[in-house]
Formats: sequence, C-alpha cells, structure tokens
Amino acid sequence: MSLLDQIKCLDEGIAGVRKVIPEMPEDAALCRVLLLLSERMQAEFEYKLKPYKLNDSEFRTLITLFSRPDGSSTPGELCVFTSQGATNMTRIANALVKRGLITRGPGAEDRRQVVMQITAAGRRFVQKMLPGMFPRLKLIFSGFSDTERRSLSRLLRKLAHNLSQLEHEAGDPP
Repeated sequence: MSLLDQIKCLDEGIAGVRKVIPEMPEDAALCRVLLLLSERMQAEFEYKLKPYKLNDSEFRTLITLFSRPDGSSTPGELCVFTSQGATNMTRIANALVKRGLITRGPGAEDRRQVVMQITAAGRRFVQKMLPGMFPRLKLIFSGFSDTERRSLSRLLRKLAHNLSQLEHEAGDPP
C-alpha cells in the first residue's frame, strides 16, 4: 500500500472515530501522519545504508564521530547523541571497530574512561558514502521552497519543545 493510500485510510479511520467520539482532537491525525512519515523515512534511510552494510544506529554513531572536531567521543555521550542505550552502543562499537571504521580505547587524560574515535578509514568511508545519499534526500523535499523548509524546521522544533516539556513534567521520558 502506498504512503498516500495509508494516509487516506488513516483519515477515514480518524473520521470514523470522530463520529463516535467527536471531541477527539484533530492533532491525533497529525500525530499518526508524522508517525507514518517517520516510518517511511526510516525505511528510506535503511534502504540507502544497506549497500554499505550499516544500520541506522551504526550510521548515526559514525556520523556523530565524523562531525566532532577531534573525531572522538565517549560511549555515554554517543548514547545521548544517538538515542541508544549502553548495551546497544557496545554492539555498535563492536561492529564499527571490527570494520576498522572506529577505534575504542582508554582516554588520554583518564585511563578509566573509554573513548571511541573515528579512524582515517572511517572518515574516507563517510566521505565516499554520504554524497550518495543526497539525491534521494533532495527528492524527499522537492517542491519545498526555502521558506517552507525553514517553516517546517521551525514547526518541528516547536513540536520537539512541547514533547520535551512532557518529558520534563513526567520526570523521565517514556
């Protein structure tokens, strides 16, 4: 089923629920559309990463290290930046070390601290694979003006702020 067909079914389903529960907020449909888009975008990224034998969490970890001026970070910091747990970060690090894309070892200042660092081969790998992802990414946002892109970015960040407020009120995120 195409994404547009899924959204059409979603709209019909929401309309059916609203007949029974009229006070259902319109925002429920927005949430479901965002989730559908998120799933589809995730599938798109996984499709583009597959030829490189990377999954999304490995990609995010590698790109985070690539983006750092010194190419390094601690597993704890990487867990925060990539939304991964400690156990999964160990698995990610093992996979990236095995491929020679990163190293993992004791910190220079504190030998008890573990530091992960992108290798020269890891940098070359990112520089080679990343541009290949741009054409499809550009297609995803084709037809959006620069103003629309900025507005979408601003609105999504506003939504992120609201979600962050919920986390703050609840104490811990779900």
